[in-house]
Amino acid sequence: MFKTTRNLFLATSLAVTWMLPATAGNIPDLQESAFWKSEVENGNLPPVQDRIPQEPLIVDLSAKGREFGTPGGTLRTMVTRSKDIRQMVVYGYARLVGFDENYKIVPDLLESYENEGNRKFTLHLRDGHKWSDGTPFSSEDFRYWWEDVANNELLSPSGPPDFLIVEDKLPTVSFPDETTIVYEWEDPNPDFLQSLAQARPPFIYRPAEFLKQYHEKFADPDKLAFEVDDARVKSWAALHNKLDNLYKFDNHQLPTLQPWLNASSGKKIRHNFVRNPYYHRVDTNGVQLPYIDVVEMEIVAPGLVAAKTNAGESDLQGRGLAFRDASILKKGEEQGNYKTLLWKTGVASQIAIYPNLNFADDGWREVLRDVRVRRALSLAIDRKTINQALYFKLAHPGAMSVLPASPFYDEENAQAWAQYDIDQANALLDEAGLDQRDGNGIRLLPDGRPMELVIETAGERQEVENALQIVTDNWRDIGVKLVMRPLDRDILRNRVFSGNTMASVWFGWDDGIPQAHTSPAYLAPTDQVFLAWPKWGQYYQTGGEAGEPPDMPDAERLMALAHDWEVATTDEEREAVWSEMLKIHANQLYAIGILNGAPQPIVVSNRLRNVPEKAMWAWEPGAHFGIHRPDEFFFAD
Repeated sequence: MFKTTRNLFLATSLAVTWMLPATAGNIPDLQESAFWKSEVENGNLPPVQDRIPQEPLIVDLSAKGREFGTPGGTLRTMVTRSKDIRQMVVYGYARLVGFDENYKIVPDLLESYENEGNRKFTLHLRDGHKWSDGTPFSSEDFRYWWEDVANNELLSPSGPPDFLIVEDKLPTVSFPDETTIVYEWEDPNPDFLQSLAQARPPFIYRPAEFLKQYHEKFADPDKLAFEVDDARVKSWAALHNKLDNLYKFDNHQLPTLQPWLNASSGKKIRHNFVRNPYYHRVDTNGVQLPYIDVVEMEIVAPGLVAAKTNAGESDLQGRGLAFRDASILKKGEEQGNYKTLLWKTGVASQIAIYPNLNFADDGWREVLRDVRVRRALSLAIDRKTINQALYFKLAHPGAMSVLPASPFYDEENAQAWAQYDIDQANALLDEAGLDQRDGNGIRLLPDGRPMELVIETAGERQEVENALQIVTDNWRDIGVKLVMRPLDRDILRNRVFSGNTMASVWFGWDDGIPQAHTSPAYLAPTDQVFLAWPKWGQYYQTGGEAGEPPDMPDAERLMALAHDWEVATTDEEREAVWSEMLKIHANQLYAIGILNGAPQPIVVSNRLRNVPEKAMWAWEPGAHFGIHRPDEFFFAD
């Protein structure tokens, strides 16, 4: 990409006060970064005014209440798995459209977009925008993905992604000119823009100039055959897919649009990501973002993140930390030269128990499908004690529902079947026909087996196991024996998906703060990852080729409502769908939430600026740090 050794180191326009429309008259005088200055002077890189789009995204930091930064420095952070270097794409959060700090969708990589009734979306690129290798970012990158990747059976056997399929029909996609792309459906696709803004975005474009070297339609056959043989893969398609990793971020040769590009090849303990010289954002002082030159991401064992952070070895850390670490992190602040912030979390429940309604055991399946049993289990959890013991009363006990920051919040839903009431729980279990007990006071199933409820965990969060210890004591009072079984995360999920897990525990919905534009599909049996109905989710995801169709009335109603939202034409209709779906979940307790809003420790170097003191730590929407724009963080010295 660059010839020197440095490379080896290496919308409808919405009214947003901090984002200024770029015109020839208001683009500030641009400043060349010290990091790339020698490359420019040596002729290996164009000057900054030739690198950014003609109409860059101009960020007014003063309007956001932030400081203007000085470029430079290396930011240290940690992850616990090699594949989690993809967090640089999450944190970088360069999207066609993205959420601002108020969770409104705004143009980012796009200069603007037009939405005509959620049926026709016209996307306008920034003239002169370039990939990190200096090649044009144009409609050809969208055409290449749509025609030569998404609709190529060898590269995409299942075809284009589901979010582009509306009423079983694909969109018409056209490319009128170099900076315009048009997606058009016969029926509304209200989820289109939100999908583009996700933490893990569905990239509907590819760096065409780079990837055409590995596509049989464009590449020289002899050269391609050599590349396939050299990579030791079976076909050109396998090679193409191996290199096409915009999200995984593990191919350092693949051009990117993110604020930092991968400058490390192969597996390493430390990966370096250097500033993208062609990044499309500048501040009103003419400084090209990101401010920080290099991000150093170290891969460490999960149990070491808190200790190494406490020792001052991370400048910005959220992943790998839990509330239990807060006290020791606070104690190490002075010596480690950092501060510990407590952000709110955006998941619908910090800890949620998922009875598996698709459990392979017929006797247990019938018991778990009885809503009276699920309600009794919920009523018999002492949430206040768990909150006191684990979170010093800083979390919010309650059922799994959306959080107060969502316009769909309803206090009745949030507290449904969440009061600690042993008497009512016992009465419900008796009413459900589980009124017989063995000599130890454990209730008996209809087939005579003791009611030993096995809950499997990923074994990653001590707070989960501590909470379940309290629940174990609670449930003993209603004649239910809780058996906890810690497993590896991948093993747990595979067991759940295959129907071999009786119940499991995980976070609640990732998105606990849905807005009017948010699809409620995750409230319906559309995905196996909702651990209460893996088989129903598989059935939907595979078009009926795997899994089981939903066979409970309320679950079938959820599917119908999710479809109603997709075809709705007004916000009022969509809001009504949300309200009914949330009410069904509150009544049916497909997942038994324990509490939400548990504080997330965020460790920030005392040298680092523009990191918000109070914020939301959420995967969706928000991409953890992404929505807070790390490209605007900088070191004060």
